[in-house]
Amino acid sequence: MPRSKTLKLFLMDGEPSGRIKCSLANWTGIAYKIPRTSLDKCKDMDILKQSGVYFLFGTNKDDDAVVYIGQAGVRKNGKGLLLRVQEAHPSIDYWTETIMFTTSNNSFGPTEISYLENRFCNLAIQANRYNVKNGNDPNPGNITEETESELEEFIDYAKIVMGALGHKVFEPFISSSPESEAEPLLYLEYSGSKATGKRTSDGFVVMKGSTLNPQITKACPKRAIKDRNKYAELIDETYTLTADVLLSSPSAAASFVGGASLSGNFKWKDENGVSLGELEKMSK
Repeated sequence: MPRSKTLKLFLMDGEPSGRIKCSLANWTGIAYKIPRTSLDKCKDMDILKQSGVYFLFGTNKDDDAVVYIGQAGVRKNGKGLLLRVQEAHPSIDYWTETIMFTTSNNSFGPTEISYLENRFCNLAIQANRYNVKNGNDPNPGNITEETESELEEFIDYAKIVMGALGHKVFEPFISSSPESEAEPLLYLEYSGSKATGKRTSDGFVVMKGSTLNPQITKACPKRAIKDRNKYAELIDETYTLTADVLLSSPSAAASFVGGASLSGNFKWKDENGVSLGELEKMSK
């Protein structure tokens, strides 16, 4: 069972839409969430001239969430994180805000930030919530067992902070929390499709291995067609999902699977054949 945490948020500009400094009790790490339009306000912040790891967040032309993960070392001119973030990033020129991680004691060297960049990048790819725009897999570097243990602890805290700052970039669609475990697996069969899914706090997840109906009917909602296109790279030649997919609702998930206009409350059923709608009535 996860322990409670004390998170400190400092609204640097006096409003939640501005710059935010975030720290946790008993953690040397510090995170800064900064809108792209507020970077010039940070030019005199010495702590952002240190080394660290940064995340650039935005959306692409299809309105998909994207992230670029990078590292910044201290340079001869004495500038680190802030200068690197302000430089051009061809992979993600449309980002809108950054989250930067450093430490209160300036303890990150080149090896540490290389390891963190590699781990953060791979964790984001595994979670599959964001389109990770890094072109190459970052080099993890060579570190000792002791350093690895310390950095993994830093990563555990960074995950908490990142989620608290509004980006679930490291969190899988289906978590192992008690609330998630309490949700039953649901099943849907329609016109050759056969899928497994689960409700989550973010929407409805159609799980890896589910097969979709290859045919799309005229009555299929435009949203479902858009979702098919959005996740096309996760649908193999047999119309089987190669990864979990998050949809906005049970009905959106049912239509995505069946290629037709379907009621999620009616079509999704538990292992006993009880529909989602009936399960909800029973829980009240």
